[in-house]
Order: sequence, then structure tokens, then C-alpha cells
Amino acid sequence: MPNSDPVDAHVWLILPTYNEAENIGPIVAASVQRLGESVREHTVLIVDDNSPDGTGDAADVLAANYPTVRVLHRKGKEGLGRAYLAGFAVALENGADLVIEMDADFSHDPRDLGRLARAASTECDLAIGSRYVAGGGVRDWSLGRRALSRAGCQYARRILGIDVQDVTGGFKCFRRETLEAIDLEKVISNGYGFQIELTYRTIRAGKSYKEIPIWFTERRAGESKMSPQIAIEAAIRVPGLKRRVDAEFAARG
Repeated sequence: MPNSDPVDAHVWLILPTYNEAENIGPIVAASVQRLGESVREHTVLIVDDNSPDGTGDAADVLAANYPTVRVLHRKGKEGLGRAYLAGFAVALENGADLVIEMDADFSHDPRDLGRLARAASTECDLAIGSRYVAGGGVRDWSLGRRALSRAGCQYARRILGIDVQDVTGGFKCFRRETLEAIDLEKVISNGYGFQIELTYRTIRAGKSYKEIPIWFTERRAGESKMSPQIAIEAAIRVPGLKRRVDAEFAARG
């Protein structure tokens, strides 16, 4: 039977937001509930990039109503990667044991938070919520979007020489030691490229990973921030990413 004891860790969940006013209340409520059931201690950090739809104001109301919710307001939209890096810095400064990335639009299911935290706590240095291992998958995507996503993952895997099936996935749980080892100050990618770079840096740092099957669902409300153009641009940059990261780790000795 699965271990039902709470994960003995302070888990920080980073939720980057830009125009997520329709989703932020429900996703925070669901996340607080699931984390409260599955881990010893948790903090939900909303990182808002000055959303014009009022997401930041809604986040402040949530922080006033939930003791475990905090908000980091940024001056403007700088991209998903920059938002996560800002959130990671706050989490590490405040004693996080585990740090989770998750979309704020219900593409990722809050019910999987405990599974990722437990895996990272007991089995690996990085737990990846994976659409492309047995038991995982995607819902509500067109055949074209499925094909593009799979092709992007396969291309990145070949170029980087790694065996991660879902290399572009954005539902991850890191041990703090992993984030400290991969030198976050040198991460320059954004979007899909950001997820690829974090995974590759984890592997180059000699850290272990495990892919945990998840189901990815099309966002509940609002408009997607990703596009085929962004995915293609990220793929084009993978060879340069590999050269840069390899050179950096080689210089470390």
C-alpha cells in the first residue's frame, strides 16, 4: 500500500502567473488542500508579473486568507523562466527542503503534488511529472499539438544525449540541494527552453531523476502562453544550450 504518512519536508510550491485571474483562486485552494494532506509543512508562492487582469490583487486576497500563501509581485512580464528563478530564490532563502514548479491553470493536477514531493524526498533528486512514460498522457490536445510536443522532446533528448522522456515538462519537484548544484544564476533560457535547461543541468550536476506519470489537461480558463513558434524556437536553441552548459560544467572540473 502507498505510504500515507506526510512527507517530512517543508515544500514550496511556485505558481508563476500572468493573467490568471479566473484560475488563481481555485488552483491555490486545491493546492493548499493537497499539500496540507501530504507534506509536513508547505508554502505556496504566487509569482505575478504585474498581470493587467487583476491576478496580483486576487493573489493578495488569497495571501490574506491562507496563512501558507505568499505573493511575489514583479514589475512586468519577463517570461516563465525568470518568474521561476525569482520564486526559487525566495524559497531557498526561506529554508525550503523541496521546491515544486506547477502551472497555475489546472494543466497540472494538484492531486499529484504529494506524489512528486514523496518521490523527490525518498527516491531521487528531481521528480519530473511526465506525460510520456507509462501511465501518463495528455487530454484535450489536437493531433498536431501532440505530435509537435513529442517531436520536440525526442529532438531534445537526441541532441542532449539523455533518456528523459518528457524533457519539456513543467511539473517538477527539486530537492534544494539540486537547485543549489545547478547554478541558477547562469540559467538564461525561458519557456520550453527553461524546462529543458533545468533538466539537463540536473543531469550534468550528477543528480538523479525519476519520471512520475501524470495526465496533462488543457487549461481550465484563459489563454495559453505557449505557441508552436515558442516550441520551435526552443528546439532550435537546444544545440547551443548543450554547448554552453557542457562548457560550464567542464570548467568546474
